[in-house]
Amino acid sequence: MKLEGKVAVVTGAASGMGKAIAELYAQEGAKVLLADYNFEGAEVVAKGIAATGGTAKALKVNVAELADVDNMIDTAVSEFGTLDILVNNAGIMDGFEPVGDITDERWDQIFDVNTKGVMRAMRKAIPLFLEKEKGIIINVASTGGFSGAHAGAAYGASKHAVIGLTKNTGFMYAQKGIRCNAIAPGAVETNIGSSMKGINEFGMSRAGLTHSLSPRAGKPEEIAQAAMFLASDDSSFVNGAVITVDGGWTAAF
Repeated sequence: MKLEGKVAVVTGAASGMGKAIAELYAQEGAKVLLADYNFEGAEVVAKGIAATGGTAKALKVNVAELADVDNMIDTAVSEFGTLDILVNNAGIMDGFEPVGDITDERWDQIFDVNTKGVMRAMRKAIPLFLEKEKGIIINVASTGGFSGAHAGAAYGASKHAVIGLTKNTGFMYAQKGIRCNAIAPGAVETNIGSSMKGINEFGMSRAGLTHSLSPRAGKPEEIAQAAMFLASDDSSFVNGAVITVDGGWTAAF
């Protein structure tokens, strides 16, 4: 039970990688707050965790809304007494638009969810972690966070920003008992594609040149194993790092 007695918040926990991370954390003894805009889906996951002896609570959260993010952290503390682990997993895709075709509306939407939501959750959690002199932040970035060819301009830029935020935070609070790391998944079998609207044919044709090199799509459970490593004491000397989990895709270039 590597997370016995720990309290974790996982965003985007109703499906995909977030669901797999939350279930694994609960299996390893953590009490988990399942935050997702899809409250019904999060409730199903929470009931499944409870049915196997775990502890979880579902909460409707729009990570693009400041009040929701603040309430998310407050609810974890009020429900479970503290916060030990924050997993910023929620995210949305763009439509593969290159910079010449991106609209202000799409740019702002992507950044509000993928970047500002991450920053706000971290900002809210940091005072709690400083008081405890211990805390773990795990940001789910993307191979698109260090590559320019895995999505459109907005998604790629938003995930590059998450990696920069992760590294800065890991360094800034390294002597305060706080560790902040990122996971960069490659292609994974999730429903993030449902957030893609109005696919840009030119952008997709360019990104497709690298997508064809991916050895295979990963399983959400494979990403969850990386999240478990980063949440446990097994990674006690890992901080400000980006762990790539892509089956060897980006090893090609």
